[in-house]
Formats: sequence, C-alpha cells, structure tokens
Amino acid sequence: MTWLAAIILGVVEGITEFLPVSSTGHLTVAEKLLGLKIDDPSVTAFTAIIQVGAILAAIIYFWRDIVRLAVGWFVGLGHKDRRGTDYRLGWAVIVGSIPIGIVGFALRHVIEGPLRSLWVVAAALVGWSFVMWAADHHNAVLTSGRSRRAAALRGEASLTVVDGLIIGLTQCLALIPGVSRSGATISAALFRGIDRQTATRWSFFLGIPALTAAGVFQAYQSYGDIAHGVGWAATGVATVVSLVVAFAAIAWLLRFVARHRFTVFIGYRILLGVVIAGLILAEFITPV
Repeated sequence: MTWLAAIILGVVEGITEFLPVSSTGHLTVAEKLLGLKIDDPSVTAFTAIIQVGAILAAIIYFWRDIVRLAVGWFVGLGHKDRRGTDYRLGWAVIVGSIPIGIVGFALRHVIEGPLRSLWVVAAALVGWSFVMWAADHHNAVLTSGRSRRAAALRGEASLTVVDGLIIGLTQCLALIPGVSRSGATISAALFRGIDRQTATRWSFFLGIPALTAAGVFQAYQSYGDIAHGVGWAATGVATVVSLVVAFAAIAWLLRFVARHRFTVFIGYRILLGVVIAGLILAEFITPV
C-alpha cells in the first residue's frame, strides 16, 4: 500500500468511525476504489487495526471522564458505602463491552470472509437507516407532548447496568459492515429514552474497550499478513492520521447532536447504499 492510499484511508476512518454512517463500510468501499482486495487477510487486519487511532482520539478527548469512572468503580469495589453513580456507570461500561467481545471472537471468520462484500455494506447501510429513523422519531416523541408516554429524556446519571447491557448487545450488530457501531449503540440508547448527547457519549465509552481489543488482537494475529501485505509502515501512517482526524470529528459530532436530529446521517446512509448498489449493478466495481 502506498502512503497516499494509507493517508486517504486514515482520513476516511477518522471521519466515519464515530459518525453513525459505518466506518467499516466506508473503508471497504474506499479500499475497493483504491484497487485493494477487500477480503485479503492483510486488508481485513489493516481495517481493524487503524481503528485504534480513532479510539486513541476518543481516549484523549474523554480522558477526564474515563479517569472519573475508573476511580469511582475501583473505590466502589473496596468500599461499599462509597458506591455512587460512577461506580454504577463503570459496571455499565464493563457489562456493555462484553457481548461484542464474545460474538466478535466467535464469528471472526464469518466477519472477515462472507460479510466482506459490498452487497452486505449496501444492504446494511439502507436497512439500518430505518432503525435509526425509528429510534430518532421515538426519542423526539417522548418529549414532544404528542404522546401519553411523553417524559423528560434521561441523562447520564440515570443510566443503569441494564442500559449498558442492552446497548452492548445491540453493538454486536455493528459487526455487520454497513450497520455502524455508533449507529447501533446510539439507536439502542434513543429507544431507551436517553437524550442524544448522552447516547452519543456512551457510544464512545462502549466503543473504546471493544475497538481497542479488536485492534490489538488483529495486530497480534495478523502481524505476518500485514508485514507481507499492506505493510506496517502504511498501517502506522493510517493509524496516526485516523487519530488526528477522529479527534476533530468527535468535537464536531458532540456539538452537532446538541442541536440537531440524525436526519442528515440517515439520508446520507440511504443515498450511499443506493449508489454502491448501482455501481455494482453497472459493473463499475465488483462486490468482493
């Protein structure tokens, strides 16, 4: 892989990792357009490893929150009388991170093989868009006064371990390229009556353990594939680029969701899915 291609893919990863538009789907399309074999073991490993750059950006951005939750959890373990909100939220992150680790490891050969198809990406982009619309609409109705169930949306302090588990289970669907990890977790949180800013923040918190583990595992498992395929130099460049770009994307997204619904992302996903399907049908690109 050339360094120019690595930079392009790092930018794509950094922009799309935390937006509800599927980073894996975008990387798959970009890799295909750059002439890479998307089901090649080294390309599959590269796609997972450079996500670590985006995750490092999230760790840096939310460092104070991460330390606060970690301290609250550890203190609560040793002192029952000091178990407060942060202790509960710490458990929510831990419990919510377990499902995708188990499912991802068990189905890793399916994820790296049959699911690495642009048909899957196109279908998931369009299909999950309707779930996102339903979640966003449900969340808006809860505070609009148009429903007998209208109520104030829940903030971070109200989150429970059950919330973490449900959001974490939904995160497993993001193993399908095109669904989007943030799209899945945010949708689950919105259905739970959680406000958009909190839902988005928790998409980051649950993504940090999952994507870090996936990247480290792929680096260990596929060291030789990377070395003899895309190359570790290109992988390193893409990872650093994704870190820088993702940091800016996180700041923008949090400001955006404070004022807007997710309509623009839903429309973009549907359009992109239709375009990908059209390019395949026109034989401009092949699905694998």
